[in-house]
Amino acid sequence: MKLFIDTADVAQIREAVSWGIVDGATTNPTHVAKTGRKPADVYREILDLVNGPVSLETVTLTAPEIIQEGRDLARLHSNVVVKVPLMKEGLKAVAALAAEGIKTNVTVTFSPLQALLAAKCGATYISPFVGRLDAVGHSGMDLVRQIKAIYANYGFKTEIIVAAVRHPAHVLEAALCGAGICTMSFEVLKQLYDHPLTDAGIEMFLQDWATVPKG
Repeated sequence: MKLFIDTADVAQIREAVSWGIVDGATTNPTHVAKTGRKPADVYREILDLVNGPVSLETVTLTAPEIIQEGRDLARLHSNVVVKVPLMKEGLKAVAALAAEGIKTNVTVTFSPLQALLAAKCGATYISPFVGRLDAVGHSGMDLVRQIKAIYANYGFKTEIIVAAVRHPAHVLEAALCGAGICTMSFEVLKQLYDHPLTDAGIEMFLQDWATVPKG
């Protein structure tokens, strides 16, 4: 399973990339707004750092506007994936962008039928928001499994990006159900390394090593 970092914080991305586990990045308007910087400047820095797909989101609402915005974003770098919200105008734009060879990531997905429509329009990626579904009493990972089954039934090539990940258990569930990609915050990415028994084991080894005669 590929691991993407979900942020527009360039310092966090730089640090995570140095760990050697980051395969791509996803951003959204909220992440970009938090930087207080011009989007184009942020995007260029991220694209310089990440050797893999980088999702940059559109912020317009009609198909012609989204198509033009997508073209502009795609010109920034060959790794750009145009992130488009799941709505009628968005999917019309996805079909047009796909016809031009521009990669797309259909976002804010909450149902398997929405994911089916995105795949029919040629989406490169689909982003089910598992954490937001969990928060309202639904199983986000059930959605991922349903999308995976539908895509397998009909041979759709659209890749699933498990998104709105809230904790390491979401990452584990995504891996167990065979999701191709999981995107998460810097904080969750860090937590994947952590286990109290690992810390205790390292401490024990170091304490024991201190008793070994030196020289």
